[in-house]
Amino acid sequence: MTRPLLAEIDLAALRHNYRLAQARAPVSQAMAVLKANAYGHGAVACAQALEDLAPAFAVACLEEAMELREAGITTPILLLEGIFDASELEYVDTLGLWMTVHSQWQVDALFAYRPTTPIPVWLKVDSGMHRLGFPPREAEGLWHKLQADRGRVSELYLMSHFATADALDSQQFRQQLTLLQGLAKRLDAPTCLANSPATLAWPETHGDWNRPGIMLYGSDPLEGANDASRRLRPVMTLRSRIIALQDVAAGEPVGYGGRWRASRRSRIAVVACGYGDGYDRHARDGTPVLVDGQRASLAGRVSMDMLTVDVSDVPGAAIGSEVVLWGRAAGGEVLSVDEVARHCETISYTLLTGMLPRVPRRYHDDEVAGD
Repeated sequence: MTRPLLAEIDLAALRHNYRLAQARAPVSQAMAVLKANAYGHGAVACAQALEDLAPAFAVACLEEAMELREAGITTPILLLEGIFDASELEYVDTLGLWMTVHSQWQVDALFAYRPTTPIPVWLKVDSGMHRLGFPPREAEGLWHKLQADRGRVSELYLMSHFATADALDSQQFRQQLTLLQGLAKRLDAPTCLANSPATLAWPETHGDWNRPGIMLYGSDPLEGANDASRRLRPVMTLRSRIIALQDVAAGEPVGYGGRWRASRRSRIAVVACGYGDGYDRHARDGTPVLVDGQRASLAGRVSMDMLTVDVSDVPGAAIGSEVVLWGRAAGGEVLSVDEVARHCETISYTLLTGMLPRVPRRYHDDEVAGD
């Protein structure tokens, strides 16, 4: 394998971020979210790294849960979207999974099935996001029915999802929280409400369980960073090297469509990474990269297998120089995936989950003393 592009996954940083989630909510249990292949980081490897810390994992669907079980992961796993067909209940039962119910047909399917062991159920309430979940009035009646059926339901939790917990001040967030607090009090229900931004910034949302997701991978989900989110460590470093150098005169174009033109005599580095690897084709000119630890910027449109960088102000840039597209450079300098995402007019989630299979993942696990 000679192409220099790889995604380095720092499992020690993953555990650091998980411990931070625990520390932010010491009275809650933190369910580590591993959906979408652990946000592009590799679900099995991340589960193995967290298995001795996390009391439960969460995934989007049965297929993701089965991958973990087949890899020998025995930790409880919650299906965040529940089942997609009644036939999946057999696997929920035999694999010992936890199940979200958000629609009446799922409840009906559960009541029509007799599991060998009662299933932990998470009743999802639509508190204002209007995506998944029961209206609060319906949820109250269903709560009592589920609670009464101890042959099918073991533990029962109240669950919802915040639409704007990342915002510094949101009326919608306050409305959702007020509704959920009232409902939980009426039902005397244990709750699972907090996602990553709520875990980091809103202690009043912390329930019996929280669901840290993107924060585990080192991305700051908050609109404005706080002391806790600044302590997150990047888990993925997308690393490549310069494979060619070009000197171009002032006024010369670079790349497809000639979008970027040199404002002076410039030195252009060609880097082995492109949209065929998952790097965002919408990245604008000026999107930052690190070349041997020094900041440089994208010059021209991203190609399928390559991108071009203006290294005119990085005099030591040479064939083979390290290029970090996001993450931590060899010298310790960090380029946040969140900053790169802003230049692409997207969010870190799409960049991390968009890393395609041809990008090899290389895992390392170097604990920091005192971590």
